[in-house]
Amino acid sequence: MTWLILITIGILAGIISGMGIGGGTILIPALILFFGYEQQVAQNINLIYFIPTAAIALVTHKKNDNIDKTVLWKITVFGLLGAVVGSWIAIGIDAMVLKKIFGFFLLLMGLMEVFKKAPEKKR
Repeated sequence: MTWLILITIGILAGIISGMGIGGGTILIPALILFFGYEQQVAQNINLIYFIPTAAIALVTHKKNDNIDKTVLWKITVFGLLGAVVGSWIAIGIDAMVLKKIFGFFLLLMGLMEVFKKAPEKKR
């Protein structure tokens, strides 16, 4: 049964990752709820999981010319800096506090998606 749950979680997280939403939105809560991992452990599993799934999604999106290179380099450099700072913070925070921060972030992002206006289509 454990394998079936892991396979299902992996497939669902992979689909979400490929869409660019982020598999961690499924993977992290599932690892915590179904397997009892601490928040930091679940997030680290997600980071390792992210590497191959992001590579596959990147190839697909690059092939379809869905990457704006002017934004890519700027956000990547500062994203790497943010990853270092975020890792230091995550290591030092209590798992319950980190879990609440993550939950609040997911809730906030979900609400933003629900209430945002549709962009005008480019011609």
